Amino acid sequence: MGSQIKVSACPKCGGANLVDDPESGEEICTECGLVVSEGMFDAGPEWRAFTIIERDERARTGMQTTPILFDRGLSTNFRGLKDGVGKPLNVAILGKMNRLRRYDHRSKINDSQARNLSIAMPELDRVATQIHLSEMAKLQAAQLYRKVLDKDLVRGRSIESFVAASIYAVCRMNGIPRPLRNISKASTRDYLEVARSYRILVRELDLRMPIDDSMKFVTSIASKLGVERRTEQRAVEILMLAKKHKGLAGKYPRGVAAAALYLACLENKEKRTQKDVATAAGTSEVTLRNRVRGLGGDLDR
Repeated sequence: MGSQIKVSACPKCGGANLVDDPESGEEICTECGLVVSEGMFDAGPEWRAFTIIERDERARTGMQTTPILFDRGLSTNFRGLKDGVGKPLNVAILGKMNRLRRYDHRSKINDSQARNLSIAMPELDRVATQIHLSEMAKLQAAQLYRKVLDKDLVRGRSIESFVAASIYAVCRMNGIPRPLRNISKASTRDYLEVARSYRILVRELDLRMPIDDSMKFVTSIASKLGVERRTEQRAVEILMLAKKHKGLAGKYPRGVAAAALYLACLENKEKRTQKDVATAAGTSEVTLRNRVRGLGGDLDR
């Protein structure tokens, strides 16, 4: 059998246009016709399917493993009233299957980690769905919670609070604008408990969280206020100017974004009170006024 090494260019003419021939198992250069490699194998199924239903019926494997399910989707199910050839099971075999099902269930429940995950993963899926989190971020949050569980950080603490903290940590790492207060509202635990669990998670797992950029909050705040597009663009320009003058360092990003939007509303004659802007940003009016004074100084330069 020929080499299985994948090459990126033809060794004869140097061409990069290589095509795979699944019938012969060869990789061929389209410019000079050289057979670059041969003996490739097809890792796909040996059967063909032309519809989704036909593909599902012919597949002989289960679903892909996923960390969102407490057993990663590798559970054992004792179901059915018929054997492999379609004959009904007799009473003795049915009793045996029922006992096996019961023992299998007890063995899973007796495992403390499995019991914890059976509570945490449905809660994670519920909260992630409620805050409209993507499937990839949901998978990352599930993986992060499993690390928390392996570190034994949940012992004596709330499962739900660490689930919410894991979701918030993933949002921070991926730059997804989901404030901790909104996540705690979707959770069954209050804000202070979720925040405490988040601090424990970051400290014990030694995570390095990126600093939030205030510009990413402009769109969500502007949407809540219902301002025009040009006002939103002007707020971004104000933030870029303040960033150029080093005026954003150490400031609460949501407060800075709210202040930029408030100044943009004043310039474009859109009537929005400080209370409305602060409520939309989830900050206080005092913070908003302080940030407005700071950004106003940057605009005067």
